[in-house]
This record gives sequence, structure tokens and C-alpha cells, in this order.
Amino acid sequence: MDLVQLQRQFVDYTTSLFNEGFLDDQFNQLQQLQDESNPDFVVEVVSLFFEDSERHLNELTQSLEQQNIDFKRIDAHVHQLKGSSSSIGAQRVQKECINFRGYCEEKNIEGCRKCLQQVKHEYVLVKNKLETLFKLEQQIIAAGGSI
Repeated sequence: MDLVQLQRQFVDYTTSLFNEGFLDDQFNQLQQLQDESNPDFVVEVVSLFFEDSERHLNELTQSLEQQNIDFKRIDAHVHQLKGSSSSIGAQRVQKECINFRGYCEEKNIEGCRKCLQQVKHEYVLVKNKLETLFKLEQQIIAAGGSI
């Protein structure tokens, strides 16, 4: 594939991520902070989001399997996950976290469990989509182009 095709594919793919609600304008703002002095800024920030999210999702899974559910602790993890997803523009994960927090407030264990599955689902989707986006970006740079 030539450089122009790769760049067109990158633009189309990025546009689809916004149109499908995976990303919001916060992701654009994150990209604007990247420059020649820190060319991997977005990848580094998103990688930290992935690590942080996996830790929170594991904690949430364990917490919801306990005999005595600590809804304050669960809510704290969901709140942190909501904040970090918001900071990179992962809009669909953020929206599911908002729903999840509502179930925490109600102390609705089944609602929390369903929301956790939905948050995990949205997280996996956005993670795969961002990894694809970064691979496209690497291909463009390897071909001598720029974003």
C-alpha cells in the first residue's frame, strides 16, 4: 500500500472512531500535545490508560465476587476508570462507567455485574481500535510519511 493510501486509511479510520462514539474531542486535544520533542506522547498516555484500566477491571471483578460487597470501594474504582477514560477521550467506556456508578449508589449488585461486563466489552473494543490506529500510524511513519 502506498503512503497516500495509508494516510487516507488513517483519516477514514480515525473519523469512524469519532462517528461510532469510541472517541471524543479529548482524544484530539491529547494529539495536539504531541510534538517533535515527544513523538510517542499519545501512545504512552494511552498505554498507561490500558495498564490502569486492566488493574481497575481486575479489582472490580474481584470485588463483585466477594461475599460482602463494598460498594464504596467499587465506586472508587469505577470513578477512577471513568476519569482515565475521559482523559483520553474513550467516550463509550466513560458512559458505561457513569451507568455503573448509578448502580453502585443503589447498591444493586446485579446491575453492577451487568455494567462491569459492559465496561469490559467497551474497553476491549476501544483498546483494539486504538491499537489498530497506532499500527496504521507506525506504517505511515515507516513509509516516510507523517500524520
